Amino acid sequence: MPKTARAWQRMLSGRRLDLLDPSPMDIEIDDIAHGLSRVARWNGQTSGVWPFSVAQHSLLVEEFCQKLKPALSVEERLIALLHDAPEYVVGDLISPFKAVVGGDYKSLEDRLLSATMIRFGLPATPKKAALNLVKRADRLSAYVEATQLAGFDEIEAAKFFGRPRDGVSLDVTLVALQPDAAKAAYLTRFDELLSSYAPSAAGKKR
Repeated sequence: MPKTARAWQRMLSGRRLDLLDPSPMDIEIDDIAHGLSRVARWNGQTSGVWPFSVAQHSLLVEEFCQKLKPALSVEERLIALLHDAPEYVVGDLISPFKAVVGGDYKSLEDRLLSATMIRFGLPATPKKAALNLVKRADRLSAYVEATQLAGFDEIEAAKFFGRPRDGVSLDVTLVALQPDAAKAAYLTRFDELLSSYAPSAAGKKR
């Protein structure tokens, strides 16, 4: 047995990501997409043949951000798409469990997210307005996922996630994708956004 605890994870890309002190240079979008496409939302308690993945959820959040703010910048779109990126290595804890785990988990998640943002030329700490927009879109996504996939009725979903009041059309039909399809969709969207982002970020493309 090693004398010290191992704090890094080996990724399929060959990178070794230190979970306690993550380096942006050890973060690859292929690893993120692969991991998120295999992490299930709602602890896997969703209807359908496949779990509804965090990768697919991230695409939905970006879509709702655009509906909430039609003039959304490319930077804001990337922030939305990557908002749950840390979950590719720490998993998706449901909100009640996060509340029990407390600050240590949040601190770890924040360090991983900052490293991810830096890796792709984004602000380590996005502006509050961008974060608030993502939070609103995240709650809309949770409401839709809850009512369409996770067995909540509208009253129960409204109690926990808020009744949608933004005047945004929720006319989407969710069908969970097979993991490889979710990964491909996530990577395609990431490449589309990064290719039109600032020149300084273009060199960071996978």
